[in-house]
Amino acid sequence: MELVIDRVSKQYKNHIAVDRISVNLQKGVYGLLGENGAGKTTLMRMICGILKPTSGTITFDGMDVSEEAYRSILGYLPQDFGYYPEFTGQDFLLYMAALKGLTKPQAKRKTAELLQLVALQDVAKKKTKTYSGGMKQRLGIAQALLSQPKLLVLDEPTAGLDPKERVRFRDLIKDLGKDSVVLLSTHIVSDIEHIADTVLIMKDGQLIYQDKWDDSKGALEDFYIQHIDEEGKDGKQNELF
Repeated sequence: MELVIDRVSKQYKNHIAVDRISVNLQKGVYGLLGENGAGKTTLMRMICGILKPTSGTITFDGMDVSEEAYRSILGYLPQDFGYYPEFTGQDFLLYMAALKGLTKPQAKRKTAELLQLVALQDVAKKKTKTYSGGMKQRLGIAQALLSQPKLLVLDEPTAGLDPKERVRFRDLIKDLGKDSVVLLSTHIVSDIEHIADTVLIMKDGQLIYQDKWDDSKGALEDFYIQHIDEEGKDGKQNELF
């Protein structure tokens, strides 16, 4: 099981958002860190087939990102996930399951399992417009898991989760990383510390660091301390340490 990103770039006119990134990701949890504008979301959207690379290739076990088989093994939670406000949580998951090609019995079984997993079973029949931000985020996590993905891509998945929910999420991702490739983007280093096997750092569209969490703390501190003076005014860097 291996995701191969080979010399991938994405250019918009005169701006290079992702610059010749090459990395191989095998089973486990990978934490993707970097300042705003580093290219994290662009890279993740290319991995998910939403954006087409300007150059380079992305494959999973030999399947190109453009192939139908690739999409069948993919689970994705974007940073800004769209919901249907008049759908109940249960109906939303059943609808997403149908889009992913699950049969009706499979969809019903998987929906029930996932609502339990993300602790939304008690509000399953309430409309999503009544959900809090954290509840919507948990519903988004559930839809990403519908097809039992071998490749799971999560862009800022803990946004809006309270501390208790964050711990539950960390435990879930740890378990998923035993059998899948999980790529997790976040501003919150403590999330990475607790669940990531490997840390990846992007800067100006390039992958500048890749190592095991246990060997990375110094590099993380050096990297973020360097940018606190430049970007800390927006308050987001304060989440990091």
